[in-house]
Amino acid sequence: MASRTYLADILDVHRRRAEDDGRPVSALEAEAAEAPSPRRFTDALAAADGLAVIAEIKRRSPSKGDLDPTLDPAGLAGEYAEAGAACLSVLTDTDFFGGSPDDLARARAACDLPVLRKDFTVSEADVYDTRIMGADAVLLIVAALEHDELERLHTLAGALGLDALVEVHDTDELERAIGVGATLVGVNQRNLRTFEVDHDRASELASLMPLDIVAVAESGVRNGADAARLADAGYRAVLVGETLVTSTQRATALAEMRGHPVAQRGVTASPPAPTRA
Repeated sequence: MASRTYLADILDVHRRRAEDDGRPVSALEAEAAEAPSPRRFTDALAAADGLAVIAEIKRRSPSKGDLDPTLDPAGLAGEYAEAGAACLSVLTDTDFFGGSPDDLARARAACDLPVLRKDFTVSEADVYDTRIMGADAVLLIVAALEHDELERLHTLAGALGLDALVEVHDTDELERAIGVGATLVGVNQRNLRTFEVDHDRASELASLMPLDIVAVAESGVRNGADAARLADAGYRAVLVGETLVTSTQRATALAEMRGHPVAQRGVTASPPAPTRA
């Protein structure tokens, strides 16, 4: 019998919760309509001078345990903003990462940076909740969703004014992301089934992304050298969590990662037609 994986365990909890959610869509729509106007997450990455950093607020992880369970989301958000982060990512999963919607609300109120809700989105209610709690972007993990779910949730996010970071791990998932019209794609170097990191994964997928996609490398960014390598592969941004949260000099660590020149990468939809004589 195959062993359980981190991803399967996490998704079981989130899907059971989604099945038990009896709130009517009309109520969620009404609450979402009252949320603050979204800040433009993708635009903030594209406008950064060189490689942008999405700095993460993360208390713990299933594989590493506690990182900083007593962190102050507002204080950390301010610290990241002061150090030049382009955006924030805030874990709101409670069971496995120790986060909460309150962490997100406090972080967003402490600065002007756009905020990604980092969680396992499996239902329309999750997307509405992302907007209701004040986030500016939602995470859609291709490995966690059937294709029709991915398409439906991606469309709903856009209708609510949310940017969607569509996370992939291999070429098949990248094709699915492109197929639903994703323009913000994250390549997670961490295998969500084993939580092991493959530092070559992002570089291998970079050249397969169309030029109009804003590419983000996630997980396993340990220092400025890792960030520079990813910028050289054509990534517009890196999402960094554990390295920053556990650093004793967060501002210095973040400064070493941001601003690296971003090389051109990507492929065009089709080569130009040959000129006839």
